[in-house]
Amino acid sequence: MLLQVEDISKTFGDRLLFEKVSFSIDQGDRYAIVAQNGTGKTTLLRMIMGHESIDSGTITFQKDTQVAYLPQNPEFPAGTTISEACFHTKSENVDLNADDYHVNIKQILGKLDIHDLSLKIDTLSGGQQKRIALANVLLSKPDLLILDEPTNHLDLEMIEWLEDMLKRSKMALLIVTHDRYFLDSVCTDILEMAEHTVFHYKGNYSYYLEKREERISNFNATTERMRNLYRKELDWMRRMPQARGHKARYRIEAFDALDKRAHEKITEENVQLNVKSAYIGSKIFEAQYISKAYSDRVLLKDFYYNFSRYEKLGIIGSNGTGKSTFVKMLVGEVEPDKGRFDIGDTVRFAYYSQSGTKFNEGEKVIDAIRNIAEVVDLGGGRKFTAAQMLNHFLFPHDKQYDYIEKLSGGERRRLNLCMTLMRSPNFLILDEPTNDLDISTLNILEDYLVNFKGCVIVVSHDRYFMDRIVDHLLVFKGNGVIKDFPGNYTDYREYKKNETKVAKENQPKEEYKPTHSAESRKRLTYKEQKEYEQIEKDLQSLEVEKNEIESLLASGEIAEPYKIAEVTKRYEEVKNLIDEKEMRWLELEDKIS
Repeated sequence: MLLQVEDISKTFGDRLLFEKVSFSIDQGDRYAIVAQNGTGKTTLLRMIMGHESIDSGTITFQKDTQVAYLPQNPEFPAGTTISEACFHTKSENVDLNADDYHVNIKQILGKLDIHDLSLKIDTLSGGQQKRIALANVLLSKPDLLILDEPTNHLDLEMIEWLEDMLKRSKMALLIVTHDRYFLDSVCTDILEMAEHTVFHYKGNYSYYLEKREERISNFNATTERMRNLYRKELDWMRRMPQARGHKARYRIEAFDALDKRAHEKITEENVQLNVKSAYIGSKIFEAQYISKAYSDRVLLKDFYYNFSRYEKLGIIGSNGTGKSTFVKMLVGEVEPDKGRFDIGDTVRFAYYSQSGTKFNEGEKVIDAIRNIAEVVDLGGGRKFTAAQMLNHFLFPHDKQYDYIEKLSGGERRRLNLCMTLMRSPNFLILDEPTNDLDISTLNILEDYLVNFKGCVIVVSHDRYFMDRIVDHLLVFKGNGVIKDFPGNYTDYREYKKNETKVAKENQPKEEYKPTHSAESRKRLTYKEQKEYEQIEKDLQSLEVEKNEIESLLASGEIAEPYKIAEVTKRYEEVKNLIDEKEMRWLELEDKIS
């Protein structure tokens, strides 16, 4: 058992977060924590790491367990370079394998679009610092990896790479994320924080949703039975004489407990914002041969697109390919180098950007919303007050009267998103709207956008969100290349897989050559040449052994439990050796290719 959490509780003042929470994590487990914002997910992680005090209970790590932690907002020593920051970790694995770590950190940082290791950390954006911290914890190769919102600031390709890496890794995992596809793909167990406790579901996110519905239904069904019994007992309490016998006193005490249970019910808020939008005509906008470049970096080149009425468009692509610049040109924040946007007279934009908006710091949260509208028309005679709107974007009553200057970065982004929707636009442009929202709030926003009677452009790395909202994609491939794709994100991924498969099938067959020419090998040192040749031999023998073990385990011929354990252990060792040797083979391959 790597981690044992037993009966821990936490309160802030008179506010109870959770009490008597218990769970354990063993080698190979991949746990996710899901909950509404404000229920204590990050606090729980900080308590496990010893950064937050425990009111009661115990948290115990197995002796010599290596733990690595990625916080939401990582910090590095001031004035250090990326290279120095990457060696800021204290992992024993790094100390013992410093040379391999130095090679691997460049590879991992490259995957996360960080290339110049000489840059000062202070000059980087928060997203870049988060990616450096992520690389740091991944390369430390701990026994237990604890991640708080690791997919924020990653593009789609990075997220899928991270998924694959974590699934193949032998590290145990405890993660907080709102990425539902990530939860489905990576996690083996879900811990739901609700009702001041934790419910454990042995399965991925889809399994959790199914079993959570069953749990709530069963709880509420029991409540109904308790209410029927409560009504009978209440009648008895009203009719009974003031008896002093032991049986009567016991029944009175039991009635008090029954009274409490009979009035407990889990209610699921089914809120639909459906803010009424302004009328939008048939002419939306036409991008007429737009070009944009910064120095020698081309973002768009003679791009033409005619946007249709009620279209819901997703924009995807790697960081730096021009996604945000495109929407800034559309709303007039950035001028194109060439071409123009012809926008319809009835179009009324509302733009939510990653960088946020300029607030009046001395203004209260509620006043910032009321300055836009006191009441929002939902249509059909329904209305939302400013306070109700804020509540659905995770601003409880007390928080609504805080001054904006006191808000965190995440709270500012949520306020900005709320203000954007309050303007009742007919054309929404949302640039990474899902960061800092919990899953229940994401569902509310998704329902709003699905039913939105207007046009939508979404730039997002949340694949589930994109699949629910958009029916069309613009794929920014870099160097001014933009692909127009009719479908959602999953459709596009399937198309790409099939495209790759067809391309491989159509490649001319070449005779396999296990080694490179003598000329290309000159790029390796003598020692590296020998290592390269030995790795190829080792990989062949390890693959043979792996196949033999798989056949043995599948045959059912091993009866003794201790023998099965020995063979399984060797199987894991062989797989790890293959992974390590393949990684080193690729490093040497890069030098000679």
